[in-house]
Amino acid sequence: MSTARTISVAMVVLASCTVLPSTTSGQTLEAAAKLIGGAAAGLGLHESAHVVADVASGVAPGLKKVTFGPIPFFAITHDAVTPGREFVISSAGFWMQHAVNEYLFATHPTLHDERAPVLKGLLAFNILTSVAYSGAAFARTGPNERDTRGMALSAGVDEPVIGALILVPAILDTARYFGRDSRWIVWGSRAVKIGGALLVVKAIRQG
Repeated sequence: MSTARTISVAMVVLASCTVLPSTTSGQTLEAAAKLIGGAAAGLGLHESAHVVADVASGVAPGLKKVTFGPIPFFAITHDAVTPGREFVISSAGFWMQHAVNEYLFATHPTLHDERAPVLKGLLAFNILTSVAYSGAAFARTGPNERDTRGMALSAGVDEPVIGALILVPAILDTARYFGRDSRWIVWGSRAVKIGGALLVVKAIRQG
């Protein structure tokens, strides 16, 4: 689990404590648990995408202890691969997040108004993870194994560029969640997601 994803889970937990009504009712506690469960599902999907990409690229995933200052974490690692494969592996978690977000907006266009804490926790994790990763990319900080660094190195672009490609869809998807469903917001989000994925072509040429 990277620093950014840990921060995302922590932020969803904090949100569940502050946004939900201040009461000890069983219903509220259940909603909070489901919100956190949705975030945990998001984490599982993100990490699973990396593992699937590893296996599809013909490398065995492993675990490595990393630190962010004094705080220990772990990262899913793999042996060296070509730039094209590295880009796919590093991007896989974000691609999963983007696909899940599009599915949620397609099947639950009024998610903000629904009582669906699991889905809201899932969406919150995806958005907050992108925000956290973009911050790390802009600052060029965090473990060397961070996804945005792997994407940048394999595609031959500056890491803040990757940060922007991750942050813009997060901002636009937040607007979509709150009911801002104008065509330019919807298609702007999708265009940036697709544009980021197409950097794989540049990464392949790097090899």
